[in-house]
Amino acid sequence: MLVVPPQPLPLFAANSLSDGSFRCVFRGSKVNSSSSRLAPAVAAVAREVDDFTKYSGYVFELNPSEEDSLTEYNIAKIAAFYQKKPLIVLRRLVQIGSTLGKWFAVRYLDSVNERADEMFKIRAAELRKILLQLGPAYVKIAQAISSRPDLIPPSYLDELSLLQDRITPFSSEVAFEMIEKELGMPIDVMFSEISPEPVAAASLGQVYQARLRSTREVVAVKVQRPGVQSAISLDILILRNLAGLIKKAGKLNTDLQAVVDEWASSLFREMDYKQEARNGVKFRQLYGSIQDVVVPEMNLALTTRKVLIMQWLEGQKLAGVKDLYLVEVGVYCSFNQLLEYGFYHADPHPGNLLCTDDGKLAYLDFGMMGEFKQEYRDGFIEACLHLVNRDYSALAKDFVTLGLIPPTSDKAAVTEALTGVFRDAVAKGVRNVSFGDLLGDLGFTMYKFKFQIPSYFSLVIRSLAVLEGIAIGINPEYKVLGSTYPWIARKVLTDSSPKLKASLRALLYKDGQFRIDRLESLLSESLRAKTERTLIENQNGGTDSKVVIKQILSFTLDDKGAFVREILLEEFSKGMVALGVATLDSVTNTVAATLPFSPSRPSSMTDEDITNLRNLQRLLLLISGLRENENPRMKVNGVRTSNKQMISLNGAPVALQQFEAVQEYLPLLSVLPELPQEMQQQLLRLPADFAGKLASRVAARTLKRVFL
Repeated sequence: MLVVPPQPLPLFAANSLSDGSFRCVFRGSKVNSSSSRLAPAVAAVAREVDDFTKYSGYVFELNPSEEDSLTEYNIAKIAAFYQKKPLIVLRRLVQIGSTLGKWFAVRYLDSVNERADEMFKIRAAELRKILLQLGPAYVKIAQAISSRPDLIPPSYLDELSLLQDRITPFSSEVAFEMIEKELGMPIDVMFSEISPEPVAAASLGQVYQARLRSTREVVAVKVQRPGVQSAISLDILILRNLAGLIKKAGKLNTDLQAVVDEWASSLFREMDYKQEARNGVKFRQLYGSIQDVVVPEMNLALTTRKVLIMQWLEGQKLAGVKDLYLVEVGVYCSFNQLLEYGFYHADPHPGNLLCTDDGKLAYLDFGMMGEFKQEYRDGFIEACLHLVNRDYSALAKDFVTLGLIPPTSDKAAVTEALTGVFRDAVAKGVRNVSFGDLLGDLGFTMYKFKFQIPSYFSLVIRSLAVLEGIAIGINPEYKVLGSTYPWIARKVLTDSSPKLKASLRALLYKDGQFRIDRLESLLSESLRAKTERTLIENQNGGTDSKVVIKQILSFTLDDKGAFVREILLEEFSKGMVALGVATLDSVTNTVAATLPFSPSRPSSMTDEDITNLRNLQRLLLLISGLRENENPRMKVNGVRTSNKQMISLNGAPVALQQFEAVQEYLPLLSVLPELPQEMQQQLLRLPADFAGKLASRVAARTLKRVFL
């Protein structure tokens, strides 16, 4: 919501004035020479009346007791309050209807007169002014829209983007009086210096730069805009009733009023600066240690409901810097917010993301936060997995889990519809899947099958859509889902959740058959989950195979990779049994070839053995940092071998011949001494685990041959 400009305004020296004269500077009183050069600018700010106060001031002309009764979101209480003020409600309805109605009418006339294009920029500016006049609730809606450059025409985008951090501030005189009232002491006692004008202004408040007298620390002082509580309360009451009418008229399955309630609840929490400070502390604890992420410290002791004091950060808007690495950092941080801890920033528009002077990503404004429950986080991850792997039947079940469709829906029909919606999008590859496009393509299907948007999900969708919008502004080809999926893949491979373990096993096995291509895909995607700047910058140039080997071994030998390690050991044991059978066949055929009149002996390898042998080699290649298509030994005379072709070549199994060149796996051996000590110890324990699995596999194979 608030971005600090690269060059901060000069600080006003509070201690250069005698006691009691600090406030008078902002009323045009005479000051000493050390600060008189700032007086004209201050006076200008004090005289200027912002559009919200000028046009909608009647909405918040409440006495303190009335205003205090609207501090929490309770729609019944709000409705009862405004039932006693019908004239204010009527006046607000007329104002909203007349201003927006007039604008839409003019736009219609522009199109009729065929001058819509030439008037486009003018109408965009008029819309921005109308939203400012109507106040914070409408500005908040516009802020969310303005973060989608792929959906909003450029002229409107330019104008609505100004609502993110360039809103006309309210009077500094009023702001300083509020600071003194909230903190219970004169400003010159609290601060030794403070900027005479706000350094940034937004829909709910504005920020001053100051220096604490007690600690000499430079801080940001955020002051709430007068009247936002009552104005937002009334506007939400109107919007909620409008949502009910739309739902009824459109016969929608989604409870639009519940969606409004969720948004309104978060908005009311945002207006409580004490809650915002607590959110900031929690956000810093959870995500402040992420590489190249900065979260300002909150001063809880000096924060009230309407005044927030926090650490000052220097920098500029992320969108203006166009640093793709910081976008990736933001995606990773958002992944952690949504899918790791479930506590997420629900308002990540460009005004709330800052590139600091030392090149780090700073999060600002923690008023609008959301909670994503564990069962929904797991469901969202599963939905992404099933989408990428084109398992639309499972995806339909995920939508039930997430509450998007009722359990009574026709799953077969939903599966068919989802296949039609997602087939083309996913065919381009996960890296090219646009979150915004998916939402757009889902529109008709959602209406047809009475999809419902759960209230909790509206903020999640908004957060992801806004994040992709920011990224698109820097790189038009950027896809947030494609950048998030590597972290989803890594989480599925390493998470201890029983539900995700079951999902991983279901993904990797079908009818008892191991689908190694899916493991290869998950591992390959998980290796794209990079947060180091050098890796981001070099990702298009390829990565050294030793680095890949280290990454794969690191996470399979780590405690979090225990479940995947078990699967790998299981598949390695199957492959080694198949390799033993192939070796026995080779020896038998060699001996038989030296004996006269020796009858030809059929191979004892089954199709399952051949598949297991191929999987073994692909696993070795995978751990060695190679891919199947990079290995010429997977082909015979330039042609990829099938199961039948793997049976024999010059009297020996082709599959066995392919293991003769051990130099392909030397990079794997060379990195083992470079692994951390705890991982080397884990590596030493693997032979015992593997021997146990191999012994049971051999015993099962022997018993099978004896009895069958």
